[in-house]
Amino acid sequence: MLKMSLKITEEILTGRIYKMKTEEEAITFEALYEKIKENIKDTDELLKIKEAYNFAKEKHKGLMRLTGEDFITHPLHVAEIVNSLNVDATTIIAALLHEVMNNGETTLSEIEERFGSTVATIVDSITKINKLELVDDSESSAIYLRKVLVGLATDVRVLFIKLADRLHNMRTNYAINPKKQKQKAYETMAVLIPIAHRLGINSIKSELEDLCLYYTKPDVYQDILDKLNETRQELHDSLEEMQESITDILTEQGLKFKIKGRVKSVHSIYNKLSSGKKWNEIYDILALRVILESVSDCYLAVGLVHAKYRPIPNRFKDYIAMPKANMYQSLHTTVFGVDGHLFEVQFRTYEMDEFAEKGMASHWSYKEHGTKKVQNIMEQKLEMFRNLIETHEEVDDLAFAHDVTSDMLAEMIYVFTPKGDVMELPRGATPVDFAYRIHSDVGDKTVGAIVNDTIVPLNHELENNDIVKIKTNPNGSPNKDWLNFVKTSQAKNKIKSYFSKQERVFMTEKGKDILEKELRKRKLAFNEVMSEENVRKILKDLKLKDLDDIYLSIGTLRYTAGFIINLTSEAKANVEDALIEKVNKDAKNEANYKNDIIVAGMGDILVSIAKCCKPVKGDDIIGFITKGQGITVHKKACPNILDKSDRTIEVSWNYAHEQTYLTDLYIETDNNKSYLSDIIAIFTKRNVHIDAFRASEKASSFLYEVTIKVKNKEEVERIILDLEMMSFVRKVSRSR
Repeated sequence: MLKMSLKITEEILTGRIYKMKTEEEAITFEALYEKIKENIKDTDELLKIKEAYNFAKEKHKGLMRLTGEDFITHPLHVAEIVNSLNVDATTIIAALLHEVMNNGETTLSEIEERFGSTVATIVDSITKINKLELVDDSESSAIYLRKVLVGLATDVRVLFIKLADRLHNMRTNYAINPKKQKQKAYETMAVLIPIAHRLGINSIKSELEDLCLYYTKPDVYQDILDKLNETRQELHDSLEEMQESITDILTEQGLKFKIKGRVKSVHSIYNKLSSGKKWNEIYDILALRVILESVSDCYLAVGLVHAKYRPIPNRFKDYIAMPKANMYQSLHTTVFGVDGHLFEVQFRTYEMDEFAEKGMASHWSYKEHGTKKVQNIMEQKLEMFRNLIETHEEVDDLAFAHDVTSDMLAEMIYVFTPKGDVMELPRGATPVDFAYRIHSDVGDKTVGAIVNDTIVPLNHELENNDIVKIKTNPNGSPNKDWLNFVKTSQAKNKIKSYFSKQERVFMTEKGKDILEKELRKRKLAFNEVMSEENVRKILKDLKLKDLDDIYLSIGTLRYTAGFIINLTSEAKANVEDALIEKVNKDAKNEANYKNDIIVAGMGDILVSIAKCCKPVKGDDIIGFITKGQGITVHKKACPNILDKSDRTIEVSWNYAHEQTYLTDLYIETDNNKSYLSDIIAIFTKRNVHIDAFRASEKASSFLYEVTIKVKNKEEVERIILDLEMMSFVRKVSRSR
């Protein structure tokens, strides 16, 4: 594969179909600053941007990229990309600083002190995201990473910067080894391109698609380029002639406009070929985009073009009246043009063109210029992100995968309120989904629905252009049966939340009753054990909110009443002692793993897991023949067997059999404060059994040695990711 950084443009402005750069264009802060000043006018903000650049330059001083460039060129390019999206000063500052915590030994507090809490939060989120990568190529891994990305993006600007960061890294992907090139490309396709699409940032999405195709299918990519080059002059001449013809038509009517010619992207052509079309069956390779001053001009222009060039039946699309799912607006038509070529022609306003390329990233400017309809959908879109963020910790991966698919990546429909406000919903949504999209109170009190002046059941599936009226009752409440048919995660989570609150009240009362019974059994006075001082201690030790939270933790069996009572005893030095005692009290049972591991050429033989490296299902393993003790299974990289190949034997996992395994994790924190209860909470949340827990204090840190019981390697890696997400965790590993 050629060592080149690709910058691919769809627009044919110079007679070339594709412009490919064999090296990154030189960038300086001075040149970038001039571009920034076109979007940012506030003097104080501009000074802060300069300060951020100088800060980043100092922090990255002496560091080099694999391309051989100074490291500071990367944040400069990322800032250039986000600036091209017309973002605010905060996003540009965060883009310049997004690597300083990884490379510059910079603390979060230092960033917050100099650039404010918003910038610090964005940089911290980017730093955490950049630690993550796909565990494997499976869909489950992509779902998990997508979950973390969306979950960490508490500010949608985090995603803008992450997309720009990945785009620049993909442009310089040639600098890493071929295996890593493909891994990054697959990760980009599985996680980031869907997010770019949902945010409507076509300028980034389109280039990422082409770059991913280049690295995953280089032969296919080159073949398409070669075919385009064969007809380059013919295509260019036809496009130029058609462009001149449309220009004459619109100019005669006194319309003011800008017209651009382009060819479909390599990836777009690849999709058509993949769907079964042959090269000579792809007629709409050429396209023209006409940008006008008003919506009425767009409709007038398309009529004028149709008057001269016959349109293809059923190819006219009105995305102005009914925007696409990512809020894209434009009129599309395909006509028989000059030289027998089919041309796709798009008509849009300048605001629509900006939004089509920059999507949600132009959020800060669209409110002043955009239509009310687009504003309304934008707020719904951001609410969708907020809803996923609020609930992502409460659902498992499969549930989240469904939420992502149904709420973010599914085909959308547009329905209206009786006042004409548009609502975006996934196909298959019901009046209950519609009601919760309006407001949670409306959803909770829904008792009926009228669609297009007809009463319909609440599980009725809505269609495009439906007009929906919701009937409510002040005394109404959700019905659990709604969970069987609602489509959006927003509706599901609100319904579950309603019943969860009811369940919480019941469990709180139950917990209080269990505690009182245990105190009576021990002949202890409630007021003495649960004194104000003791309650404060329990709340602090267990990080609970109030007394009801203590009752709830007992009612839900998170803690036993006896455990809570013991925390108030002076015999316990602190909660750490109690927690470790609780963890370590279970008996350890040795297991025979002969059904779970296949030993080459041997039948019924004792098989055990090595205690030195403790492999789990999914690890690369090797068997070690132990005299009188059968086969001991080690990780292949275990140092204890590296020089003993004469006593090793091939073994493999039996994936048809399920077993649990003990393995060790070593967690190092960044200061000498104890985080024992926080760490245990991570394992509790994942329902991972802790077999043993040891803590040791170092000069400036704590080291926790945790033995856990898991099903496979993937479960271990997810726990490690969860732990690495904690701000106080410095390092997590499975070996010292």
